[in-house]
Amino acid sequence: MGLAAQLLLLTALAETVGLGRAGWAAGVVSALTLDVALASALLRDPAARLGPATWVTFARASLAVGVAALTAHSLERDVPLAPLVSLACVALALDFVDGRVARRTCTTSALGAWLDGEVDAFLILALSVDVAPSAGAWVLAIGVARYAFLAAGWAFDWMRAPLPRRDWRKVVAAAQGIVLVVAAAEVVPETAMRVLLALALALLAESFGRDVWWLWRHRRDPGRRPAARDRDPVTAFVLTVLALAVVWAALVAPIQPWRLTPGSFVRLPLEGIAVVVLAAVLPARVRRLVPWVVGPALGLVVLVKLLDIGFFIAFDRPFNPVNDWSYASIGIETVRDTFGRTDANLTVAAAVVLAAAALVLPTLAVHRVTRVAVSHRRDTLRVATVLAAVWVACWALGADLSGRGIASASAVNLAVDEVHAVQDDLRDRARFRAELERDGYRNTPGDKLLTALRGKDVLLVFVESYGKLALDGYPFSPAVDAVVDAGTRQLAAAGFSSRSGWLESSTFGGGSWLAHGSMQSGTWVDSQGRYDELVHSKRVTLATAFERAGWRSVADVPSNTRTWPEGTSFYHYDAIYDRRDLGYRGPKYGFASMPDEYVLLALQRLELSKPDRTPIFSEIDLVSSHTPWTRIPPFIPWSRVGDGSIFNRLPIDRAGLTDTQQGYSTSIEYTMRTLFSFVTHYATKNTVLIVLGDHQPSRVVSGSPGHDVPISIVAKDPKVMQRIAGWGWVNGMRPNADAPLWPMSAFRNRFLSAFGS
Repeated sequence: MGLAAQLLLLTALAETVGLGRAGWAAGVVSALTLDVALASALLRDPAARLGPATWVTFARASLAVGVAALTAHSLERDVPLAPLVSLACVALALDFVDGRVARRTCTTSALGAWLDGEVDAFLILALSVDVAPSAGAWVLAIGVARYAFLAAGWAFDWMRAPLPRRDWRKVVAAAQGIVLVVAAAEVVPETAMRVLLALALALLAESFGRDVWWLWRHRRDPGRRPAARDRDPVTAFVLTVLALAVVWAALVAPIQPWRLTPGSFVRLPLEGIAVVVLAAVLPARVRRLVPWVVGPALGLVVLVKLLDIGFFIAFDRPFNPVNDWSYASIGIETVRDTFGRTDANLTVAAAVVLAAAALVLPTLAVHRVTRVAVSHRRDTLRVATVLAAVWVACWALGADLSGRGIASASAVNLAVDEVHAVQDDLRDRARFRAELERDGYRNTPGDKLLTALRGKDVLLVFVESYGKLALDGYPFSPAVDAVVDAGTRQLAAAGFSSRSGWLESSTFGGGSWLAHGSMQSGTWVDSQGRYDELVHSKRVTLATAFERAGWRSVADVPSNTRTWPEGTSFYHYDAIYDRRDLGYRGPKYGFASMPDEYVLLALQRLELSKPDRTPIFSEIDLVSSHTPWTRIPPFIPWSRVGDGSIFNRLPIDRAGLTDTQQGYSTSIEYTMRTLFSFVTHYATKNTVLIVLGDHQPSRVVSGSPGHDVPISIVAKDPKVMQRIAGWGWVNGMRPNADAPLWPMSAFRNRFLSAFGS
């Protein structure tokens, strides 16, 4: 009956408000969970019955299912506030009704009290998820507090003891629901609402904190021992096996995503053997410390491994414990710019939950394993002795499976590697600082710089994620090759020559600013620490050299959303055009705030088309090929671009939604086609382009293709090409396998030398 009523409610919401897949999924899962939990409680206690008050509570639970469905649906698209707020208000009102009904009908019961508490917790969780996107991810702490308290009870017996009656708990729970409903209704100013939510969270922390403190103080009271779940042998066995699996996986899991195979977990961790032996042989007072020391340490190992896996996927390298924390804010901002504020907040919430689970679950598992080891000391020592002998034999014989040694000490090795990484990074900063001071061009006067390019407009064009794999060795490469080859012919027909080679980028999958720094400064900038040192130095960049030699230097950075201080303090640009300055009135395309076609045309209007001007040097960032490659603009005639508002009416290529490689390929084809068209329409005999990729795309496209990116120089003046004849670059816009490969940091010196006096 309950499930039928809940499905009827979801159907009514679907017909009136509309429910997407997320809303239906959340509603059905919530309903099934509620009904199965209630049925299980009734089966465990045959004497239990659903009295009048419990039916009221059950009706309130069904309304909470509707709230959960609307909340999930709101994450996909906008939902009218009235239905969600109305359901939540009725559910809160019924919270006062069921208690009165129970007392008047004398039908209070343990089942009713349990169901009442769980419905309160679930409704608060659903409302906190609804409010979090607008108020901040921290609001989720209100929703998960009850479940964190229950999870702690699985680890600590004393947390499961019955609590004395305290009406203040009901007051606090009601306050959470009321404040969250007010926040969801958006009837209070944002600042005041945040204050109310913070006060509600403080009340909740005080209430749970008082209960935890009471349980701790009475943990040894004989009359308040909790029901021992471990007395059920099946439950005890399952929990022990799960705990062993968690500890085992945490110790042997690899840090490289391509090694996450079943064979990677068929290893024998020396650290696990040592922990159970210590738990079994140490004196009682000392062994109590083992899970408290080893558990959090193992949780940190898991967290570091997750970070390493993520960084290998995104940047083809492990997590740097000194420099990479700044990527948290950068990542949040990128997700917000690409997918919107709601998805960014949900991503933060998911990351916080994942990090908490990575820290908490291994700790709980270690507690369980060590407790079992102590209670079965003799058997534990026998098994540990056998496993230690097997470990030594596998180590001595070099036994391996899937290329990895069966005898494992990877957790210890990882900890040692992290310490060495910190030490190496600190030493590297000192070395890099000294390298920055050794700049042969620091004191070169402007009249000696770039003399062979006098009177030329030089455009340094970075094409986002344009890597070697786009041109070579992947199923989509022939399509990109066709566009590039056609572009070479198009340029030649317009009188332009081009030559190309390869550069090894200092980054992978992201961190474009590192590649820009390497390219312009002539130093290898492969970490945030090095970048910070660079932008606070006096290193001469290409932009600085051009500005010193008399060019007007301009940065065209269309996806920047705020002031870029390093653009003036370090690169010394005379003008910086970001999203706010280019006059675009069309839609966003994922991370790209505007199509590359508009970016190039805006620079033409703002700078290149001005009469009687000084020559221009400009860095141009083309980002239509930025991940996630799910919104790619169409290329249209230049005369139709206008202020970009026409793109509001034009179709969007969403190839990347179903095929990431196809989306990536389509985006590169669009950008290169746009660039070739721009050159043939607007470039003059005095235009010189340096076109290159900033880095390879992430592993979601590329697997493990290396760090090489193509680079080309395009010019109409044959004297420009004569200057680079000794570089060994190949003709055309597509370098072949025999073209030279330089580190990206080598380009500045070669370029300044080739075109200087």
